[in-house]
Amino acid sequence: MIKLKRVYDKYSSEDGFRILVDRLWPRGVSKEKAHIDLWLKEIAPSDELRKWFSHDPERWEEFAKRYFRELKDHSDVVRGLKDILRKNKTVTFVYSAKDKERNNAITLNEFLRRAQNS
Repeated sequence: MIKLKRVYDKYSSEDGFRILVDRLWPRGVSKEKAHIDLWLKEIAPSDELRKWFSHDPERWEEFAKRYFRELKDHSDVVRGLKDILRKNKTVTFVYSAKDKERNNAITLNEFLRRAQNS
């Protein structure tokens, strides 16, 4: 099972294996408070894509398409993430974006869901 959670939300033991899926470490959060088991920078959107998107809701659909392409180009990292998912009952993708409906963790989860169904 994959869960999604902001790094600023309260940690829970029910989160399981916590993976930070952002390229940058979240502001104002210590490593101890974040309870991150793995920081997987390589799975995050490129700096170029992240800066282009700039959390603009108008760019959301195009961001998702471009991020999907980046994920397809990083199949080795995606394969490693799939191994982690197989080994852990619960995995939480941790992210720092304020928008809980449009962020890279949601897109990554959707990418994996589609890959599983194809």
